[in-house]
Amino acid sequence: MIDAISLDLEMVLVLILLGITIILFAFELLRVDVAAICIMVLLGLSTLTPGIEPLLSQQELFSGFSSNAVMSVIAVMIIGAGLDKTGLMSKLASLILKKGGKTEGRIIPLVSGTVAFISSFMQNIGAAALFLPVVNRISARAEIPMSRLLMPMGFCAILGGTATMIGSSPLILLNDLLISSNKTLPADKQMDTFGLFAVTPVGIALVLTGIAYFVVAGRFVLPQIRNTDANRTSRASDYFENLYGISGELMECRVTDDSPMVGMTIRQIEENYSNTPNILALYSGDVVKVPPDREEVVWVGSHLGLMGEKRNIETFCEEHNWEVLGEPDRFSDVLNSQHSGIAEIVVPPGSSMIGKLIKDIKPRRNFGTNILQIYRNDQVIKREFGEQQMQPGDTLVVHASWKDILKLSKNRDVVIATEVKYEDLRSHKIREAVFFFILALSLFLITDNLSISLLTGAMGMVLSGVLTIDEAYDAVSWQTVFLLASLIPLGIAVDQSGTAAWIAQEILTLVGDVPNWVLQVVIAGLATFFTLVMSNIGATVLLVPLAVNIAVAVGADPAVFALTVAISTSNSFLIPTHQVNALIMGPGGYQVADFMRAGGIMTILFMIVSLLMLNLIM
Repeated sequence: MIDAISLDLEMVLVLILLGITIILFAFELLRVDVAAICIMVLLGLSTLTPGIEPLLSQQELFSGFSSNAVMSVIAVMIIGAGLDKTGLMSKLASLILKKGGKTEGRIIPLVSGTVAFISSFMQNIGAAALFLPVVNRISARAEIPMSRLLMPMGFCAILGGTATMIGSSPLILLNDLLISSNKTLPADKQMDTFGLFAVTPVGIALVLTGIAYFVVAGRFVLPQIRNTDANRTSRASDYFENLYGISGELMECRVTDDSPMVGMTIRQIEENYSNTPNILALYSGDVVKVPPDREEVVWVGSHLGLMGEKRNIETFCEEHNWEVLGEPDRFSDVLNSQHSGIAEIVVPPGSSMIGKLIKDIKPRRNFGTNILQIYRNDQVIKREFGEQQMQPGDTLVVHASWKDILKLSKNRDVVIATEVKYEDLRSHKIREAVFFFILALSLFLITDNLSISLLTGAMGMVLSGVLTIDEAYDAVSWQTVFLLASLIPLGIAVDQSGTAAWIAQEILTLVGDVPNWVLQVVIAGLATFFTLVMSNIGATVLLVPLAVNIAVAVGADPAVFALTVAISTSNSFLIPTHQVNALIMGPGGYQVADFMRAGGIMTILFMIVSLLMLNLIM
C-alpha cells in the first residue's frame, strides 16, 4: 500500500473543480465544450491568485491544444471525410444492401458487423449516420421495422470503436494520459504506450458478443414498432408522402419479348396504359438514362426503374409481361437518396415558361427532371403533363438528381422549394483515398507515432485532391476538439497535484482488502457510470489517473487498469446519452425504456467480456 496521503489546499481546489465539472456535465447546465473551456479558464485563474501555488504552469494549461491526442482526432475526422467523399462508404453500403437478404437473422450480423468494422477506423457517430439511410431501405424492402435493426447497428457502431486505438476519442487520448502519468510514477512502474491493434482482440470479442446477443435475444429485447412517424428516417419522401400522397418503392423491371409494349416510346406507354408507374430510369444499349426522355423506345431486354407501390408495380408487370427484378441493381447508385430525390419546383410570376406547353419545354431532356404531379391552385394533375400550359404559381413535384436540381436552382424562371442535398462525390479519387488511409495506418505500425502518421494521411487526402482544405476544416468537429483539449489540463492537475492518489487511497480504504480483479470491476463500473452522465472524454480524463494510482497501490499493472477505463467509457447503452444512441432514437421510435431493457443486458455483457479479455490478452 502507498503511504497515507493528506489533503492539502491544492487537492481541495482540484476536487472543487472536479465537482463543478461533474455537475456541469451531468445536468447539462452548459454545452459540454463550453463547460470544458470554463474549467480550463478556472484552472488558469488559479495561477493568478496570490498566496496559492499554481496548479499548472501556463505551458501545461494549454498543452491540450498541442497534444498528440487532439491532433490525432482532427486527422481521423479528415481521413474519414475523405473516404466518404469518394463514395467508397456508399458503395460498401450498397453492397451490404444487395447481399443482406430479407431475414432479420442475416441482416443484423451483416449490417452490424460492417458498421463495427468501419467504426474501428472512423468516428462511430459518422459510421452510424452513414448506415442510417441504408437500414431504412433494408427495412422497407424486407418489411422489418426499423426498431428491429437500428439498435443492433448503433450498439455495434459503439462496440467497433473499441477495436483499434483510433476507434474512439478515449482510446486516442489514452496514450497521452499514460505519458502524463509516467511523470509521477517510479521508474519500475513506467507504462509503455499501446500500439494501433493492441486492443483489437478485445474489440472483436465485444463486437461478436453484441452481434450474437441481438441474433439470439433480439426477438425478446428489441421493440416491435410499426407504422409510426418516428419509425422512419427524416427523408424528403416522408414529406412528399404526407403532403402529396406520393409514396412507394424503386423497383427494377425488365421488358420481355412477349410484352405488347416492345417498340413503344415511354410517352406512348404512359398515354395508353393508365396504370403505368412512374418511369424514373431506363437502361438500354449499355447506357443508363435518369430520367429517360419520353421519346425513348422500349425494346426487349430494356431495364426500367419504376416508382410506385410494390403491389401496383407487380400487377402492372404481370399484366404486360414485364419481369420484376426487385431492388434496383443497375440503377442503385443513381436512384439512391444521396444521389437523387423528390423536389418541388414553383413557377414564379414573370417566368418565361408561363404560357408554354410542358412538351415544348422538354423538362426531362433540358433539366433532367421527371414530373410526378402538378399542383395548380386546388387542382392536382397526375397525367398528360405534356399538354399542360404553364401558369404562374404552378408547383411541379419532380424526381431528379440533386446535381440537376442544383443547376436548376440557378435558373430564374423557377424557384426550388426543396433543400438541395447534392454532394459532388469524387469517385475517381478512391485509389488515392485508400492509399493514404493505408499509408497512415502503416506509418503508425512502423513509427508508433499516431499523430504524425494520421496527419500524413490527412494531408495526403488534401494534396491528392480527395478533399479541399476547406472541406477538411469542415470535416472537423471543433466541439470535440475544444472539449478534448480543454479537459486535458484538468487531467494533468488531478494527477500531478496528488488528488488522484488521494482518491485512490480513499477508494481502497472503502472497499478494503479485495482481489485486484474486484478493483478492476469497480473501476469499470465507475467508468460506465461516468460516461452515462458526462462525455466519455471527460470520464477518461478524470478516471485514468485514478485507475493508475489504484493499480500502483495494489501492485497491479497500471497500464491495464488505465485501458480498462478507456474501454469501459464505450459501455454506454443503458440510456440514450451517447451520440449514436441519440441519433437512432428518433428514427427507431425508441423510448428510454427500450434502451434500458436491451442496453441493460448489453452493459453487463460488455463488462464481463471486456474484463475477461483484458486479463487474458493484456
